[in-house]
Amino acid sequence: MTTEPRLEAITPANFETATALKVRPDQEHLVAPVVKSLAEAYVHPGVAWPRLIMDGGKAVGFLMAFFDIDFTGDGTGNDVRSGLWRLNVAAGEQGRGYGRFAVESVADEIRRRGGNRLTVTWHPGASGPEGFYLGLGFRLTGEMSDDQVVGELDLSRQPAPGGSRTA
Repeated sequence: MTTEPRLEAITPANFETATALKVRPDQEHLVAPVVKSLAEAYVHPGVAWPRLIMDGGKAVGFLMAFFDIDFTGDGTGNDVRSGLWRLNVAAGEQGRGYGRFAVESVADEIRRRGGNRLTVTWHPGASGPEGFYLGLGFRLTGEMSDDQVVGELDLSRQPAPGGSRTA
C-alpha cells in the first residue's frame, strides 16, 4: 500500500473503473467479475453493498458485502447473516494488504450495523483463498453454499480495526 486505502461507493463517475478491475487469469474461475456483482447489487438493493477499494487515486480492488440475508432461505429468519459476498483484488495489487483491508472494512460496517458475525464463502481447493481467510481468523462452519465452503468470523471476539474505513 502506498497510502491509507479507503472505500468508495460505486457511482456513474467510477463505474468504468470498477468494471475494468480484473483478478489474475488463474483466479477468474474463483470469483465473479465486478460487472456481475454490480448487476446483483442492482437486483438486491438494500442488501448488497458494493465498494471500490482505492489507494490514493488508484482503484486496487472491489468488494461487495451483504447485510441481513436469511441464509437458509426458508423465510423463518432463524439464520440471518451479513458478510463478504465478493472480493476482487486487481491482479497487480495482490499481496499488499488490500484483501485484509477489505475484510476489516466489512467487519467495521457489520459492527456499525449491530452485527457480531462476518460470513464468507469460497471455492475450496489449492488455488482458492482458503488460506487467506483462515489466516484472518475465519473458521469453517462445515456448511456448503452451492459449491462453496462457508466460513465465519466472530466479531465479538475480534479487536476492532482502527479508524473508519467505510464510504
